[in-house]
Amino acid sequence: MTLTQLHIFAVVAELGGFTSAAARLGISQSAVSHAIRALEQELDVALLHRHQARVELSDIGQHLLQRARAMLGLAETMRQEAAAARGMKLGTLRIGSFGPSASMRLLPLILRHFRQAYPDIEVLVDEGPDRQVVQWLQERRVDIGFVVLPEPRFDSVPLFEDQLVAVLPAEHPLAAQASVALEQLCGQPFVLTEAGSSELVDNLFRGARLQPDIRYRCSQLISTLDTVARGDAVTVVAELSVPDGGAGRYCIRPLRPAVPRRVGLALPDRRQASPATSAFIELATELLRSGALNLAVEPERTNL
Repeated sequence: MTLTQLHIFAVVAELGGFTSAAARLGISQSAVSHAIRALEQELDVALLHRHQARVELSDIGQHLLQRARAMLGLAETMRQEAAAARGMKLGTLRIGSFGPSASMRLLPLILRHFRQAYPDIEVLVDEGPDRQVVQWLQERRVDIGFVVLPEPRFDSVPLFEDQLVAVLPAEHPLAAQASVALEQLCGQPFVLTEAGSSELVDNLFRGARLQPDIRYRCSQLISTLDTVARGDAVTVVAELSVPDGGAGRYCIRPLRPAVPRRVGLALPDRRQASPATSAFIELATELLRSGALNLAVEPERTNL
């Protein structure tokens, strides 16, 4: 068993096919097939089920994929630590990010400073809903991810706190109020976004034993806000996820009582973090502590 075989196995599993894996890896399809076959023979199990146009993981393949990714992560950590001992700053950092709060407001600012400090570290970013970032962390597909806290399954580092807010059509009657009670949103059409903190919103209503009248489900926040702006529904989202530029289209009101949301960085085991991962955490926390990353919401945004 070699790290090359494990890497090929992980790429095939991610892409779901030998041809696409060969294209990403820059090797022949026969080389990919040979590596997988040799790995299966050594382990004496079928890692993949072959179909005409795709492959899928077997049950044992799904289990061993997490082991393979963990081993590849440790190997990358060893390479980075060896490079650091030689005075070099090399390696790869895989980041999972979700929603505008992390992907648009926070991550670009951190990456700008990170690339200046560590220009030779390759950074790969995958974006998806918050629950998918958690899954990527569990599968070891990413080294570190932005998550909604608390997240007891991982080691975590808090970064910032905002709050959940109601987003209403500009001329909505509730817009005249300084804040909105959750139950006031239940008697009218509601649009639920699957992006960002959807699970937090679901839990919020469930915990209050309330049932919103969900008429729309949108996979993207921009579609959710457009639905609100048309006057078709109301919604609840995280304050920092709402982009600037919505003046006159919708208005934002805090919930009553206030519902905080905490966001941080999470990783499977900080004791095994690679130098690149540790450097990213240290830089992010220092930038926030020093005020270099200003996440404050401007007052006029509550009257968009």
